[in-house]
Amino acid sequence: MSFGASDAVSFVLHTAINGLAERQNVIANDIANVDTPGYRASSVDFETALKSAIAGGSANGDIQATVTPDQTPVGANGNNVDLRKEELASIQTQYQYQVVGEAISNRADLMRAVTAM
Repeated sequence: MSFGASDAVSFVLHTAINGLAERQNVIANDIANVDTPGYRASSVDFETALKSAIAGGSANGDIQATVTPDQTPVGANGNNVDLRKEELASIQTQYQYQVVGEAISNRADLMRAVTAM
C-alpha cells in the first residue's frame, strides 16, 4: 500500500514530513557552513502555509516550504550561524519527524485494517 496525499489527513501528514525533511536539510547545510566567511544561515517555514490551508478548508493542494535567511546578528567574518541554535533545531526537527512518521505508519496500518474487512 503506497502512502499518498489522497485525503486531507494524508495531505497534512505528507506536507509535514516533507517540510520537516527540508528543514533538516537546511539545518545540516547551516551547520556545514558554520565557519564559512559570509555565509548566512536560513530557516524553513511550512507550518504557516499548512495552517492557512487547513483553516481555509483547502488542505489538498501543493504547499511548499519557504526558506528564508535568518536575521540573526552577523559575526566578524560575515557569518551568522549559531551552532547551538542549529543543533537544538536539529534535535527538535528529528523528534517532530519521528512523531509524524509514526502517525503516517499508524494511519497506513489503520487503512490496511479497514480495507481487509
